[in-house]
Amino acid sequence: MSLELSRVCGAIAPSPTLNIDAKAKELRAGGRDVISFCAGEPDFVTPAYIRDAAHEALDLGLTKYTPSSGTPELRRAICAKLQRDNGLTYAPAQVIVSNGAKFSLFASLSALLNPGDEVLIPTPCWVSYPEMTRIAGGVPVFVPGDARKGYVAEACDIEPYVTAKTKALILNTPNNPNGCVWNRKQLEDIALLAVSRGFYVISDEIYEKLIYDGEKHVSIASLGEEIYAQTLVVNGFSKAYAMTGWRLGYTAGPMEIIKAMASLQSQVASCSNSIAQYAAVRALTDPAGDAEIEKMRLCYDERRRHIVERLNAIPGLSCPTPKGAFYAMMDVSGVLGAYDGDTRMDCAATFAEHLLERADVAVVPGNAFNAEGVCRMSYATSMENIDKGVDRIAAFVAGLKKRD
Repeated sequence: MSLELSRVCGAIAPSPTLNIDAKAKELRAGGRDVISFCAGEPDFVTPAYIRDAAHEALDLGLTKYTPSSGTPELRRAICAKLQRDNGLTYAPAQVIVSNGAKFSLFASLSALLNPGDEVLIPTPCWVSYPEMTRIAGGVPVFVPGDARKGYVAEACDIEPYVTAKTKALILNTPNNPNGCVWNRKQLEDIALLAVSRGFYVISDEIYEKLIYDGEKHVSIASLGEEIYAQTLVVNGFSKAYAMTGWRLGYTAGPMEIIKAMASLQSQVASCSNSIAQYAAVRALTDPAGDAEIEKMRLCYDERRRHIVERLNAIPGLSCPTPKGAFYAMMDVSGVLGAYDGDTRMDCAATFAEHLLERADVAVVPGNAFNAEGVCRMSYATSMENIDKGVDRIAAFVAGLKKRD
């Protein structure tokens, strides 16, 4: 007898970034010297003052369940952070701590959506937004970003996609995959649109500390009482604090939505890691924190400028300068149509596949992010790896042949 599995789970597309990174690691395990620009993970070890706090938590025996929504100490520390950094006032009851910002986003969508509700997603977008929306019963509606605007979708770009079914907009600034940053005026216009048309904003601010060239991060929830009441602010510790494996994220927003998220979380996840939560309080409150973040940000900034300069020097390729996060978008449209042996580079996915197989360099093709003709490269890696990888890209591109 054959029993049918879940149709919802069967329809979920695996994460392309994790798949490609896994393929790169598999080749590396087989003896290949693969340079991977795939994973969105800091290459820095979690700062010592945070690791020390984890040891302290163990010594104190803090190994039990915590309240489902997070420890009171951590939620208070998050409230203080949001007030200090973002000008946002929340009570601890308006904050929920989750197993990573990824689960924070999923829980946010699950609390908001009913079957058939539409979620606006500017593209290029992070690979998980559409799949999370579908799992939660919603319908992703893609808002194409304009390359001439640096892929920043403005209110005038978003408005034609708003319908009676629109429930939310996912806004990610600084952005993964291309590092673009929405400025205050652009956010003010989006806030006016959201308020006038009555939809929520899920503001993914996980990269807020990694920003360059004098740009400023603005949380859309800070732009007035009305948009504050319609915004869920999602953030975490993975990127700025190099705490990816600690799995801690958080959401701040209207009380009734946070309560719904808490009910969901209590049933499917119990609570977040107790030791990680203790360490996260230290991450947010220790005076060493700002200096540690700045040290990493300056390294990313140096790598950012270097990788962009090097990619733009390769004939047929180009790369705009990102303003935030730690990703660069390599435009390969200038070499599409050329051949690697008998294979025509008909799209970015083919380019990425052959680049990995022939040059031992792993990048993520843009179709994973709803963008064609580009590949995402994470510069959260050493300068040595950047140079070695870009050298190989240059040699691979030089070997492509045009045909009449």
